[in-house]
Amino acid sequence: MEPLSVDLLKQHLLKHSIRTGDFVLKSGRRSNWFCDAKQTACRAEGILLVADAVLDVMPPDIDAIGGLAAGADPIAFGTAGVAAVRGRSLRAFSIRKEAKDHGVEGRLAGALEAGDRVLIVEDTVTRGRSPLEAARVVRALGAEPQMILAIVDRGGTCAAAAAAAGLAFRALVTAPELGFAYESPGGA
Repeated sequence: MEPLSVDLLKQHLLKHSIRTGDFVLKSGRRSNWFCDAKQTACRAEGILLVADAVLDVMPPDIDAIGGLAAGADPIAFGTAGVAAVRGRSLRAFSIRKEAKDHGVEGRLAGALEAGDRVLIVEDTVTRGRSPLEAARVVRALGAEPQMILAIVDRGGTCAAAAAAAGLAFRALVTAPELGFAYESPGGA
């Protein structure tokens, strides 16, 4: 039986993040449903539900949490804050989509240190391009990505892509658990 927090997270996603209709996805394909998990990850009660679920499945030796900007930010920062209240110290960071050429240069924003064992997070994945890109940057910065974790797995193929990159994968909720078929492999 799944934890109550995951059941509540599904309910929150269905209420705030899932839309049905006719949508054109990032890939150009059409879909009869769309998941904007930021609508859950950026609401106070959603932040707590996501953080609870992440902390329930996060390996105990993780030092830092983050990923590619926008999709990972509310998950990483919210989870680190909730973890701190519970006595667990996590560094949180964001990987910019492009390097800054002024101030603190590069793609890293936030607290990531060489040698950190890292949980890469993302709001919604289909193929996993964004978290895999974040993992590549994290490795280049001298840290060690351990796992990719998504709030919603919409495509069902990210686990294989993560495994090919030497990473574990976990989704808090899958498309079928929300009542939808996985997006076909050409998806976003």
